[in-house]
Amino acid sequence: MAKKSSIEKNNRRRAMTARDLKKRADLKAAIMNRETSPEERIQAVMKLAELPRNGAKVRIRNRCEVTGRPRAYYRKLKMSRVALRELGNLGMIPGLVKSSW
Repeated sequence: MAKKSSIEKNNRRRAMTARDLKKRADLKAAIMNRETSPEERIQAVMKLAELPRNGAKVRIRNRCEVTGRPRAYYRKLKMSRVALRELGNLGMIPGLVKSSW
């Protein structure tokens, strides 16, 4: 089980990202638009730099919803390989069978 502080920090990042999504997209569009004046583009860069870093989407870490583990994460199932194996062995995941030969 991951530390609760790490899980909560990641949840705060998700909330911040959702809150600032539109603002970041507008500023990035202004920066990438070649038809705007250089002064406006510089102002957009400065405003983007003033936004909190944890509001960026790349700062979010995918974590297992069962254990909070950050590594070996399956996006489709939203859980780690360890949790997947445990729940599969208990028969909690339909269609998953432990292989044996």
